Amino acid sequence: MPTLKTLRAWLPALVIGIAFLWSSLYILARHREQSPPGTVTIRIGHWQLEAGVRDGFNQLAREYQRIHPNVRVVQDAIPEATYGQWMTTQLMGGTAPDLMEIGMLPDSILIGYQARYFVPLSFLAGRPNPYNKGSALERTPFRQTFKDGMRSGYVPELQQYMRIGLAQFGERIFYNKTLLKQLTGRDRAPTEYREFLATCGEIKRHKTADGKWYVPIASSKYHLWMWEMLMADILTYPALAKMDFNRDGNVDQFEHYIAFKTGRMTFEHPAYRARFKMFREIADNFQPGWSGLSRDEALFQFAQQRAVFISTGSWDARSLQAQAEGRFEVGVLDYPRPKPEDPEYGQFVSGPAYEMPWTGFPFGLARTSKHPDIALDFLLFLSSQKVNERFNRIIGWVPAIVRTQMDPMLQAFDPHLEGVYGVMFFFVGGNTQVRWTQDYSLFQIGQISYEDLAKRFGPYYREQGLKDYEEVQRDWRRTILIDESFLSGIRGKALLLRGQAAQQQWIKYRALTASRLILPEVSHARQVQMVKGQTDLGTVGPYEYSPEVLKRIQARLGGA
Repeated sequence: MPTLKTLRAWLPALVIGIAFLWSSLYILARHREQSPPGTVTIRIGHWQLEAGVRDGFNQLAREYQRIHPNVRVVQDAIPEATYGQWMTTQLMGGTAPDLMEIGMLPDSILIGYQARYFVPLSFLAGRPNPYNKGSALERTPFRQTFKDGMRSGYVPELQQYMRIGLAQFGERIFYNKTLLKQLTGRDRAPTEYREFLATCGEIKRHKTADGKWYVPIASSKYHLWMWEMLMADILTYPALAKMDFNRDGNVDQFEHYIAFKTGRMTFEHPAYRARFKMFREIADNFQPGWSGLSRDEALFQFAQQRAVFISTGSWDARSLQAQAEGRFEVGVLDYPRPKPEDPEYGQFVSGPAYEMPWTGFPFGLARTSKHPDIALDFLLFLSSQKVNERFNRIIGWVPAIVRTQMDPMLQAFDPHLEGVYGVMFFFVGGNTQVRWTQDYSLFQIGQISYEDLAKRFGPYYREQGLKDYEEVQRDWRRTILIDESFLSGIRGKALLLRGQAAQQQWIKYRALTASRLILPEVSHARQVQMVKGQTDLGTVGPYEYSPEVLKRIQARLGGA
C-alpha cells in the first residue's frame, strides 16, 4: 500500500498526466466538432486581427459550405508580431494551413519560401473565375478581374503568379469632424498645406475638460512613415534629375549613394532642405513622446477625442468608425499639399504622391495542402466579384475586384494614378542604415538641427557607405551561382519539351537570363565604375541641361 510520502512524490506527475489527458481529449473533441466524419477541413492562416476580418471569413465560409456541404473552413488568426516566426515554423514543419497569408518577413526570405513551399498559380491567370458566372466578369480572364491586374501576385524573381490578394489598401488622414468644429469652428477639413498648419495651431490653443492641451495629430513610430512618404518625401522628387543614372524613372539606394559619393548631390540641395523643414513643421504637431508610442496608443488617443487628426490606412477605417459610433463623426482627408505659389514649397510639388493600385491581403496555396483543389476553389470563391464585394463590406475594406461597390467613406482611398514620389534613400547596407536611423531619430525628436544631421551623417555616409556597397556587391555575386542553377533547370525542361510548350519555356528562359544575369551585370559594372571615379559623370544630371545647352536653346527660341 503506497504511503503518504509516496503519493506526495507522485502527485505532480499525476496532475500533469491528468491535465495532458484532458487537453488531448478536448483538442480531439474540437477537431471532431470542426471536422465531423465525412467532411474536408480547409485551414486558412492570417495575421489580420482588425474588427470584422474573422467575422467576414466565418460568414463567407458558411456561404461556401451551403454550396459544398462536406467542406469546413477553420481560421488560424495569429498576431502580426509573431506571424513571421509562426509562418516559418509551420512551413518547415510541414504543418502549414492550406491557405496562408504571405508576408511579415523580408522579401528575400519570402521569395525563397514561395519557391519552396507554395504552389505557382500562373495557370489561373488566363482562365475566367467560375464563381463569376452570371456577372459582367463571367468571361473575363482571372488576372483582369483585379484592380491591379494581379500585379501584386506576380513574383518577378520566380516569373510566376504566386498569391491572390483579397483587398486593396491606401492611406489617408482620418479626422474628428465633431471636435474640429468645436475647436476651430470649421465645417470642413483643410485641404491646403498652409491652411492645415494654421488649423493645427488653432487646435493647440485649447484644453480638454481635465486641463490638458488638445493635440492636433495623434501619431507614433508606426504612423510616421505615412506622413513622410505621402507629404514630405515627395518634395525630393526634383532631385531625380541628378541621380537617375540608368534613366529608369526611379532612384535606388545605390544611385543615391553614388550621387553623394561623387559630389553630384549634397545635403544642401534645396529640395532636401525643404523636405526636412516640412517634416519638422508636421512633427511639431504630434503629441509629446510620439516616437516611443505604439500604433494602439496613438489610435487610443484619437478615439478618446484628445486629438483631431490621425494618419492611417483603410484597414483601420471600420475600427475607427466603431469606436466613434454615438460619440463623434469621422471624416477622411487627402494629404494637404502646398499651392504652386507657395514661396517655400511650391517649386518642389508637381502633384500628389503617386500610389500604385496595389492589392493586399495576399494568400498562397501551400504545397503540403491535403486538399489543394478545394482550398484553391475556396480562394476563387473569395475573389469572385459579388463575394469579394460582400467580404470587404463586412470588414470595412476596399474590394480587390473591379466593378465592385464600397463604403462611401472608402472612396477617398482611390489611389492617385498620376503623381510623384520621393527619391531619398540614406542607406546602402546594414551599417549605413543603423547610423542613419540613429542620427535621423535625433532630428525627429528635435535634439539636433538639419545642419547638425548633415555634419554627423554626411561624412560617414560618403566614406563608410563604400564598405556597405562592396558588401552588397559580394552578396550579389554569391547569388549568381543560385541564378545559374535555377536557369539550368529551366533550360533542361525546355530541352525535354516539344512544340508550343517548349517554345514558351525557351521564352521564359531567355527573359530570365536577361533580367537576372545579363542586365544586372551590366548595371552593376557601370555602378562600380561610377563609385570608383572611372566614369566622367559631368557636371549635370541625366535630366538636366548644361549652361551651354541652355544658351543654345535660348538662342534658337529667340531666333524663332
